[in-house]
Amino acid sequence: MDFSAFNSAEQAHMNKIIEKKQMQDFLRLYANIVERCFASCCNDFTSKALSSKEETCVMSCTEKFLKHSERVGSRFAELNAGARLQC
Repeated sequence: MDFSAFNSAEQAHMNKIIEKKQMQDFLRLYANIVERCFASCCNDFTSKALSSKEETCVMSCTEKFLKHSERVGSRFAELNAGARLQC
């Protein structure tokens, strides 16, 4: 985003808003990963440690979720780039 039309105080304020939004998005993504992966992979909470099967399941689930998120983000960027070219 180009904030060059704003004064320095407005630019700092906008950057602060963007950073806050990015942190909220990150925390939402993390919460989704925890909910999806741990809930589907970990059935027994009698031990603090994960079994090797649970750990493999969580890692696989997390990797799939992050790859999917990357693909969605890439596709969204492609669509945005195409829309900007048409303007």
